[in-house]
Amino acid sequence: MNFDDTPQEAAFRAEAKAWIAANAPKAYEAELSKTSVGRIKLQHEDIVSVAKDWQKTKSDGGWVCLHWPKEYGGRGATPVERVIWQQEEGVYGKLTHPFQIGEGMCGPTVMAYGSEDDKRRYLPKIASGEEIWCRLFSEPAGGSDVAGLRTRAERDGDGWIVNGQKIWTSGAHYSDYGLLITRTDPNVPKHKGLTMFYLDMKSPGVEVKPIKQANGMQEFNEVFFTNVRIPDSQRLGAVGDGWNVSLTTLMNERMSIGARLANGFPELFEFCSNLMLEDGPAIDDRAVRSKLADWAVKSSGLKYTSYRAVSALSKGERPGPENSIGKLVAGAMAQDIATFAMDLQGASGMLTDPAMAEVGGQFQAMLLQSPSIRIAGGTDEILRNIIAERVLGLPGDIRVDKDVPFNKIPTKGR
Repeated sequence: MNFDDTPQEAAFRAEAKAWIAANAPKAYEAELSKTSVGRIKLQHEDIVSVAKDWQKTKSDGGWVCLHWPKEYGGRGATPVERVIWQQEEGVYGKLTHPFQIGEGMCGPTVMAYGSEDDKRRYLPKIASGEEIWCRLFSEPAGGSDVAGLRTRAERDGDGWIVNGQKIWTSGAHYSDYGLLITRTDPNVPKHKGLTMFYLDMKSPGVEVKPIKQANGMQEFNEVFFTNVRIPDSQRLGAVGDGWNVSLTTLMNERMSIGARLANGFPELFEFCSNLMLEDGPAIDDRAVRSKLADWAVKSSGLKYTSYRAVSALSKGERPGPENSIGKLVAGAMAQDIATFAMDLQGASGMLTDPAMAEVGGQFQAMLLQSPSIRIAGGTDEILRNIIAERVLGLPGDIRVDKDVPFNKIPTKGR
């Protein structure tokens, strides 16, 4: 790939830079610069409210969901122009956090499987931030096996009745709509009896319970469904074809997470450049420099691997399993970097108060957040299997339940 801007791309970059300089919410720049690892929040403002204001400003200026068609709220831009925008948006891109699932996962699924009326009704409001979407996939009994879900949808006239539970649903507590995968036929193998819907999160029978995290944040939720009625018009794809529909969501998820996931390297490099150890600056220590060099190489590899995905998109291809690489490497790297930074801080690493802790307690927050990064969007083990089987072409794991009807799969050991 040629990473130099073409004349057209250079003009686009200049236009984006000028618009951001004139419109960005500069009052939050300093605070956003300190929330890049472990947590994204503002001390005196609601992050979702501020994010919605910025998203609306961008939407009015034509700078949201750039690669989407104009009729659906986008700009019709190229994938490369989308990357240029993200580069120029810089620190303000952290305000896209509440919209990432809608933009990066739900929106593309609605675009691929929704009716034309669905697309024109929902996509522009996803793009503008007026309506926030979440993804209702994971379940307590399923673990990393998405197809092992037990939330059931039963046909009832011109609609469906849904009962069950989802867990680890990011943003459910402030979402307006959700993408919901259910089991509609337990008499066939688990991948074949699934059906995808979307639903209003304020529907009767939907209950959202936030999960308190170790880092003090509340980004994940349990969601319970009790006799929730969903019209059949809100089904995406054919009945029983939910697994294929979900693959569109999952492939876009890996690309969305892998492309935006902060690994903490820039913050660690700056930290080591300013930290004084007993025998001098940390940056002069050979062991520290060796670690930094290793992470610098990985960080560079992550960047150019994500560009490979952009190149594929520019050719009209669907995001592929290669995007699992970015998420797998970045998640583990974030945890390793946070642990190393805490070790360098010694006893002061226990301080979490931003007013007292080194670099505002960023690495403490990052360490507490990092385990969830390695679970959300596919665990490390699942991603390694995907890479091994679908990228490297290695033999697949033996799956004894692959062709067994779901209701015949044992749920308890002997």
